[in-house]
Amino acid sequence: MKSDLNFSTYQSPFSWRYGSDEMRQIFSEENKRKIWRKIWLSLAKFQQKAGLVTKEEFKDLEKNVKKVDIKKALDIEKEIYHDLMSEIKVYASQAKVGGGKIHLGATSMDIEDNADIIRVSLALEIVESKLKKLIKVFAVHIKKYQNTVCMGYTHLQPAEPTTLGYRFSIYALDLLNDLRLLRYFKSQLRAKGMKGAVGTSASYVKLLEDKQTDAQTLSSQVMQDLGLKESQVTTQTYPRKTDLHLTFILSSIAQSINKFAFDLRIMQSPNFGEWSEPMSEKRVGSSAMPFKKNPDKAEKICSLARYVSTLVNISWDNAASSLLERTLDDSANRRIFIPEGFLAIDEILTVAIYLTEGLVIRVENIKRNLEKYGPFSGTESLMMEAVKCGANRQEMHETIRTAATCAWDEINKSGNNPLVNILKNDKMITAYIEKKDIPRLIDPVNHTGLAQKKCLLVLKEIDKEI
Repeated sequence: MKSDLNFSTYQSPFSWRYGSDEMRQIFSEENKRKIWRKIWLSLAKFQQKAGLVTKEEFKDLEKNVKKVDIKKALDIEKEIYHDLMSEIKVYASQAKVGGGKIHLGATSMDIEDNADIIRVSLALEIVESKLKKLIKVFAVHIKKYQNTVCMGYTHLQPAEPTTLGYRFSIYALDLLNDLRLLRYFKSQLRAKGMKGAVGTSASYVKLLEDKQTDAQTLSSQVMQDLGLKESQVTTQTYPRKTDLHLTFILSSIAQSINKFAFDLRIMQSPNFGEWSEPMSEKRVGSSAMPFKKNPDKAEKICSLARYVSTLVNISWDNAASSLLERTLDDSANRRIFIPEGFLAIDEILTVAIYLTEGLVIRVENIKRNLEKYGPFSGTESLMMEAVKCGANRQEMHETIRTAATCAWDEINKSGNNPLVNILKNDKMITAYIEKKDIPRLIDPVNHTGLAQKKCLLVLKEIDKEI
C-alpha cells in the first residue's frame, strides 16, 4: 500500500488497491504535465528551425521543462478554470525568456490528445507484456496436461470427456487472439498531430506562410520527434473512434480472462473440486466462517472485468456524440475511464498470472469425476458398434437410454455409477457385443477425439506468435 496517500479524503481504489505502480505512474498528474511540456518543447524546437523561436528562447524552455509545479498550476486553475492554460502560465513564469512562445499556433488538443496517445502507447506496452506472460503460463499447462483426460461439461452437466490441456487451449487461444488484436491496434494507432483548432492547421499555415517550411512538415517533424504516427485528418481531437477500439480491446482481454476465472470458481466448488486457487497459510476466507476457502482472487477478476466491459458504452457514446468539429462532453469521462480501464486490466492480468502459475490441479478429483460420469459418454460408441454388428439403431438407443437412466438414479442415491454392470447384464446388448468388450467401448479415456493433437497445434501457434 502506498504510504503517501491522504486517507482522510476520498481515494480511488485504483490509487492503491488495483493496478501496478508502473501503470499508475503513466497516468499520474505529474507525468501528464511532463508530457505536455515535452510536446511544447518539441514544437518550439522545430519552430526555432523555422525561425519562429530564437535559440535563446528555446534554450530557456529546455532548461525549465522539467520544473512541474502542480500546486501552483492548480491554484491558477481555480481562477481561470483551464488546466492546460494553468500549466502554460506556470511554465512561462519559470522560462522568462522563452515563455512567451509556449503553445505558439497550438490548441489545447494539440497538446492533450497527443499526450494521451503517448500515455496509451506506454500503457499498451505493459498490457502486451503481461498478456504474453499469461499466454506462456497457459502453454506450460497445455503441454503438461494435454493427455490428462477429464470430464467435459455442457450446461454445467457432465457431457463428454476432454483433456485438461485442451481446456487450457481454449483459454490460451482466446488470449492469443486478443494479443493479435492489440498488436494490430498498436500498428494503426495515430496521434492528432499539430493541426490547430478544428484540424485544418490554419494557425500553423498562417505562422509559416513566409518561412522555409510548411504546416504539414512542422507537424510531421514534431510527431517523429515524439515517436508518434499522425492521423491524416482530424477535427479538434484525434478520432474518438480510437478510444472505442481501445476499450473494445481492453474489454476483450477482460472477457477472455473472466471466462477462465469463472470456470476456476466452478472447478473449485466442492461438487467439482478439480482445481483450486493457490492458498497461502494465513489467507482468510471469511470473517464469520473460519473454514471457508473462497476463490476470491478469481472473483476479483470477474468483478473488475465486469467494470471494464462497461467502458465500451462510454467510448461509443463519446465517438457518436462528438458533434461537428468538437464537443467537450467526452472530456470528464475520458479523464476517468482511460486510466482506470488500463489499471483494471493491469490488475486482472497480474492476478490471472498469479492464479495460473500457482493453479492447484486435483488429479484425484478429476479421476473421481471421470469415473463417475465418463462412462455415459462412451455409450454412443457402444451403440455404433452394436449397429455395425446388426442391431437396430433405434432399439439400441432406447435400451441404452433406459440403462443410463437407471445408472443416474443410483448415482443420485449412492454416488456410484453402475452403468457398466447394467450394460453387461442386458441381453439385447450382449446379443451383439461381448461382455468383455463393453468396458473398453465405454471407457471415456478412449473418447477424447482430436484433443491431444489440437493441443500440439495450439502450442505451435503460441510459439509462432510469442
